Amino acid sequence: MVSRFTPVAVGGVALLLAAVTACSPADEDETTTTPSAAPAATCEPASLKTLTAGKLTVGTDTPAYEPWFTDNKPENGKGFESAVAYQLAQRLGYQQSDVVWTTVGFNNAIAPGPKTFDIDVNQFSITDERKQAVDFSSPYYLVRQTVITTKGSKIAGAKSLADLRDAKLGAQVGTTSYQAITDVIKPAGQPQVFNNNDDAKKALENGTVDGIVVDLPTAFYMTGAELENGVIVGQVGQVGVPEQFGIVLDKGSPLTGCVSRAVDQLRQDGTLAVLEKTWLADSAGAPELR
Repeated sequence: MVSRFTPVAVGGVALLLAAVTACSPADEDETTTTPSAAPAATCEPASLKTLTAGKLTVGTDTPAYEPWFTDNKPENGKGFESAVAYQLAQRLGYQQSDVVWTTVGFNNAIAPGPKTFDIDVNQFSITDERKQAVDFSSPYYLVRQTVITTKGSKIAGAKSLADLRDAKLGAQVGTTSYQAITDVIKPAGQPQVFNNNDDAKKALENGTVDGIVVDLPTAFYMTGAELENGVIVGQVGQVGVPEQFGIVLDKGSPLTGCVSRAVDQLRQDGTLAVLEKTWLADSAGAPELR
């Protein structure tokens, strides 16, 4: 079993963030930023056109899974995406008490039409197809999709994509995890589709599928804390090209430029790197399947 980074206490996050001014900006070649021409004055709460004046409404799905959130309570500030949301709100000038969380289903968040949130944070990979219906911020996290299974499974020792050809695989509906199966792994059989990762995990546990595909941090969490004898098989995807997670906004939202600029600041001053180190596992022990 691959060991997982153990998050430090919340107080430790504050101490680490206090030191980020000494951090170097992230490699700009690794991300595609969304430039913002908005002057500083227009990115203050009094100027931002949010659903509720003076408040920032943040959407995410339920259950809100670890390590992105903790105890299914997005409002507690624990977990990588909860912490990112509060850091973003702070950069926009909002107090923690000004952040309002609302439940939004994964597929509903990226469907066309008016939104019940100002921003949505829920491990959304930025894709051209999704950008036809919604706006995305600059990327706040780079990720790879990962196949997991359990000890003794016929794919537990797989070393290549070819080794997965005859495997029964599954993933959550509407996700890039599912696309990784159909477009990259390309198994001989039709992959299973699940409403959420809990259902996918149960199917793996009862042997309905040989393996499931989730993003890498979720893979570390599931195999290290939720699955008995969980095993990471390996990462999949276009070699050398990770996916980018972005914050979702309504199509044409007046907030997009300000949100992207705030995300860029969090990346450039090292805050995102600190939050990654605090809440997420690194990729050591997750080989790349080719």
